[in-house]
Amino acid sequence: MKSGFEDQGSGTKVGRRRRFWSAQEKTRIIAESLEPGVSMSEVARRHGVNANLVFTWRRQARGASTPEPPVELVPVSIASPSIPELSGSAGRMEIVLVGGERISVGADVDAGALARVVKALSRR
Repeated sequence: MKSGFEDQGSGTKVGRRRRFWSAQEKTRIIAESLEPGVSMSEVARRHGVNANLVFTWRRQARGASTPEPPVELVPVSIASPSIPELSGSAGRMEIVLVGGERISVGADVDAGALARVVKALSRR
């Protein structure tokens, strides 16, 4: 099998070329991605890079033995201190994330699965 993208009719290569980033470019992109409140995906998109590649560069820059900094906690507020119990809604909760996403779950929800969903949504 030949490498690269080829037009089956002509045998000529089409598609993207592999881009090489200088150490200065990587350093600049890494620094931008570490700014408070900056979205990693927005930084990556702005520079035409996959966000996973920026994560890899960050990990390489700090050395493989240093752990990723902890994820910032999301603030939570209680809408009403006294919510009347309605039939059928006992044991249910609704979580509203900063971006307006709503998660409604019952008392029987798996806590680990819920934690993974909240973490994934808070990264967006």
